[in-house]
Amino acid sequence: MSIIARMPLKPEVTVAVLAEDRGRFLTVEERIKGHNVFNQPAGHVEDGETMIEAAIREAREETAWRFTPVALLGIYLWRYPASGRHTLRFAFTGTVCDHDAAQPLDRGILRTHWLSRAELLEREPHLRSPLVLRCVDDYLKGRRLPLDSVACLDLRAGEAVSAGGL
Repeated sequence: MSIIARMPLKPEVTVAVLAEDRGRFLTVEERIKGHNVFNQPAGHVEDGETMIEAAIREAREETAWRFTPVALLGIYLWRYPASGRHTLRFAFTGTVCDHDAAQPLDRGILRTHWLSRAELLEREPHLRSPLVLRCVDDYLKGRRLPLDSVACLDLRAGEAVSAGGL
């Protein structure tokens, strides 16, 4: 009998934004490791940020649109086969407005697109990950969770719990 040592899972925590307008989804085309790929506006949560704040910021930085979250679409764990790296994605759905065409897009973002599911499917070999279509499909199936499903506790709240408070 062999014993397999397992390393604790330490995924990268990311947020993604799914905004839809008349059957088309806000998408970014970005350059990653020499390849152009398509993704929802997405990125890492910065220190001191809530998931929702990160989603709003990433949408603005990558698309120049102001994102208003309406619901949590889902939480997805994905393992990138080439590196074995895990990503834990919190995907939010909502609306966009107030586009600032003069705003420069985040580094690596080439342009934004509004693409239908069919157009995304045509680009499947160039999607950043299978999470892109999975999020669209979950959205089209009507999956929605309340925004308060994602909680952010600060240090004081954690101290109150450990002291028997709250």
